[in-house]
Amino acid sequence: MCYHRDEGIVNGIRGQDRLGGSVMDGFDGMRVAALESRRAEEMQRLIAKHGGEPLVVPAMREVVDAENRHAIDYVHRLITGQVDLTIFLTGVGFRYLLELAARHVDRQRYLDGLTDTVTVARGPKPAAAMRRAGVEPTWTTNAPHTWREILTLLDQHAAAAQQTVAVQEYGARNTSLIAGLEARGARVLQVPIYRWEMPRDLRELKNLCHAMAGGEIDVVLVTAAQQIVHLAAVARDEGILDRVKDAGRRMVVAAVGPTTGEAISDALGWTIDLVAEPAKMGHLVAQAACHARSLRERKLAIDEVLAATKERPSQRREPWDDSLFMRAVRGERTEMTPIWLMRQAGRYMAEYRAVRADVSFMELCRNPQLASEVMCVAVDKLGVDAAIIFSDLLPILEPMGLDLEFVTESGPTIHNPVREPSDVERVREIESLEALEFVIETVRQTRRDLPDRLPLIGFGGAPFTLASYLIEGGSSRHYLHTKTLMYRDEAAWNELMSRLARSITRYLNAQIGAGAQCVQLFDSWVGCLGPADYRRFVLPHVREIVQHVSPHAPVIYFATGNPQLLEPMAESGSRVIGVDWRIELDDAWQRIGLDRSIQGNLDPALLLADPPTIRQAARRILDQAAGRPGHIFNLGHGVLPQTPVEHAQMLVQAVHELSGG
Repeated sequence: MCYHRDEGIVNGIRGQDRLGGSVMDGFDGMRVAALESRRAEEMQRLIAKHGGEPLVVPAMREVVDAENRHAIDYVHRLITGQVDLTIFLTGVGFRYLLELAARHVDRQRYLDGLTDTVTVARGPKPAAAMRRAGVEPTWTTNAPHTWREILTLLDQHAAAAQQTVAVQEYGARNTSLIAGLEARGARVLQVPIYRWEMPRDLRELKNLCHAMAGGEIDVVLVTAAQQIVHLAAVARDEGILDRVKDAGRRMVVAAVGPTTGEAISDALGWTIDLVAEPAKMGHLVAQAACHARSLRERKLAIDEVLAATKERPSQRREPWDDSLFMRAVRGERTEMTPIWLMRQAGRYMAEYRAVRADVSFMELCRNPQLASEVMCVAVDKLGVDAAIIFSDLLPILEPMGLDLEFVTESGPTIHNPVREPSDVERVREIESLEALEFVIETVRQTRRDLPDRLPLIGFGGAPFTLASYLIEGGSSRHYLHTKTLMYRDEAAWNELMSRLARSITRYLNAQIGAGAQCVQLFDSWVGCLGPADYRRFVLPHVREIVQHVSPHAPVIYFATGNPQLLEPMAESGSRVIGVDWRIELDDAWQRIGLDRSIQGNLDPALLLADPPTIRQAARRILDQAAGRPGHIFNLGHGVLPQTPVEHAQMLVQAVHELSGG
């Protein structure tokens, strides 16, 4: 049986199962591939012990450069006082560097140089290697010993700004760590120690690639980041890279640690289903055996959801097809104007606050049952004509390689922002949706919980808004970093926007496959641009999304801040354009074309006014719509937290009464 201790789920399972005991529900005959060189025989025995059919393949070999000029330069700079802080990422790297230093300078002088400066050990292995040499690290990171823990440690104990920080590399550059250090103002000195090369005989690796492409592998275990880089290179040379990438949608992918997991996503776009805790080979095999069956079933279920968006729409009409909302979306005449409210489940409702008293915002987003509950309570309480899933714009950025944290005081923060054109390469395009399964399940659960007559809206952030978040690192007033990258390197900008657009399209299609009848694209920050820049830098990417979203569901494209963008927004091909309160509804409708449906556009602050004022404002907008088919009443942005619930209820009633008379 499986034993659990403190198990958490992050982009799959982060397991902490005890070893020992019989594993009756292990691999159960599944074919398990492992990329392992040094301990291949031990890996093979472990897989077999846990009931798997092992296929253990060497994927790399270690090569040390005895005349490493970068390392020698670092040693001389250290002993002459030109290095402020050194980060040791591996114990092997520390030992190699010490041996090299001893050949070029006095060994003790080098060790004294380390003692006289700040040193950081990434976990117990480099710390132990340092202590054996007589050097006590200034700090050692906490588990799970990734680049994130290094940056957190420096933020707490050592200001990196204007400091020369040396990073001992191991085989490949850690671009996220370097970006994080540079974002903090550090001068980064990269110190490569050894490199990884392909095995001399590639036959086994080629055979494994073809087995994956042919669907013959159930589970893959990866114990080092470079293994997967070499696997991808061989698959590319064999002409089957796309098939190997696609195989990740069905195989269970398990990594020995988070850094290895990130490398897998970078190289192949695979979602990591399980990260071993602690990061050891035996725990990796045991935890994978414990969870492989259920994880694979989950992956196959998600694959079915995505396949559903490619099927021809059913000819059978569902109750929601004839709803006020869907008819208005299609531009058909309705007996009264439908209404729903952005952020209609939120802090202004006591029921929502009661749920949030026990869970954080992201815990709520990641709990499909709770997310459905808060939305269904809001829909029932308000009497609106559509529901929108409870989620957030930004979780899509995490599987794309961005370190996202929701900070209560300052809002969402990206700890490894994209600032330079070269940084775009570490933004991973989403090839599969396993990491966002909680959103897909939220759609399923909410669709099950809603009355059949009420349509469900899925949503995602638009490319410019997501790009601004990941470039600025959080909220911004002037978008200086975003515009700097956009204006200075259009090729890098378009590459970033294209990766976002394709990822957003897959994300929206997964929501449609899971049960959403309509999807809304939020471009909350695009109002900082003028029409010419919008057409050049943004419109092609929005158009790509609209063109490739499943025909099963229409798209609402909503942007705020600049009414001058309405004409080019309409060129996106979106069925509905959402507008804010900065323009009159009738003027906005003329600009986008009366053949389009329109959504909007009461100022959310008006819900803080007295009921007669709210009713008067609603009447004014309805008068501007003039009874034309295709108007969906909404706010020009989300409900404000200070809004009295009864005012939101009264608005819904007023819209129905005034438009249905």
